[in-house]
Amino acid sequence: MSPATQPTVPAFEPEFVTALKAIFEEKIVFNQVLGLKVTELRADGASGRIAMRPELIGHFAYNRIHGGAISAGLDAMGGLAVMAALGAKHMDEPPEQRLHRFSRLGTIDLRIDYLRPGIGSHFDLRATVLRLGSRVASTRMEFLGPDGSLMATGAGAYIVS
Repeated sequence: MSPATQPTVPAFEPEFVTALKAIFEEKIVFNQVLGLKVTELRADGASGRIAMRPELIGHFAYNRIHGGAISAGLDAMGGLAVMAALGAKHMDEPPEQRLHRFSRLGTIDLRIDYLRPGIGSHFDLRATVLRLGSRVASTRMEFLGPDGSLMATGAGAYIVS
């Protein structure tokens, strides 16, 4: 579809975005450990950022981020993308009802491909929902260095019911 013929998706309500960010950044404590911050929410995905810190180093000689931090960050972003997609799918419901749907969300499959060493001051993460079914959602994720280079990719499946 050309940009002119793509269907428009209503914007999320500010209270929905605020609540979803709070759940993701504050109530999911492991995301705080990673330092994972939401930078964008879309109807089909989400973006975030991790600032490099000494606690995330996996190889001390090279100041490389640990592969587990990459994997966990991509998994979390995949889940957030699914939350955003669910929120967009059920725009007819009040924000608090849509937020309650996330209590059943969980990872059922995750694949990470490490392409380059994770060296940098910060890392950007992107996740896109490929399919949102009634029981399972599929996502694709990217882990990018400060210069935009692709350092890792991921694919995830999440239970949504």
